[in-house]
Amino acid sequence: MKKVKVFITLKESVLDPQGQAVMQSLHNMDYQNVKDVRIGKYIELEVEDSADVAEQVDAICDKLLANTVIENYRYEIGEEIHS
Repeated sequence: MKKVKVFITLKESVLDPQGQAVMQSLHNMDYQNVKDVRIGKYIELEVEDSADVAEQVDAICDKLLANTVIENYRYEIGEEIHS
């Protein structure tokens, strides 16, 4: 089994109202040095090891986890994990 870490973020051209709300709250708390906040998703998958793990993860992200019209994704395939 391998652990896959998937990071999904809004594309730069897409307005991020959650990020703006967090940034406003940070500014209200006197963290004026924060210039931008973008909110995203982090997902962990445990997948059986095979030669096409990356291809499978791409398909999972494209078909289910990410809305590729407004979101980008990247992932890291970790070392073998033992249960």
